[in-house]
Amino acid sequence: MVTIRIKGGTPQGAETLCVTCRWAHIVKGFGVSQEEIRCRFLMYDPPVQFPVSQCSSYDDKRLPSKCDMEKIAWVLLTKKAGRTIGFVTAKQFREIEGDDAEIISAASDSTDKE
Repeated sequence: MVTIRIKGGTPQGAETLCVTCRWAHIVKGFGVSQEEIRCRFLMYDPPVQFPVSQCSSYDDKRLPSKCDMEKIAWVLLTKKAGRTIGFVTAKQFREIEGDDAEIISAASDSTDKE
């Protein structure tokens, strides 16, 4: 028996890439054929006439965007120039800040004086 493989052929039963795209505007009706997809990446929001398998403007909405990641990012500041940025142990923190430094536990509001 001979097996024939076709590279780059039409995928069967695949859903359009637009379903998971951040730029897609999808309107569905009650019927199976009542669906309209528009691409908001382009200025005039043209309708998408066929199921899309690849798109150069695809942006997966299931993953956080750059803007979303910037909103949740930690901003680390230093008080003195030349001081390193990062996490330190409680002992190292006291050496840097002094013995009267207050350490607040992340799990509670109690003060940690190790």
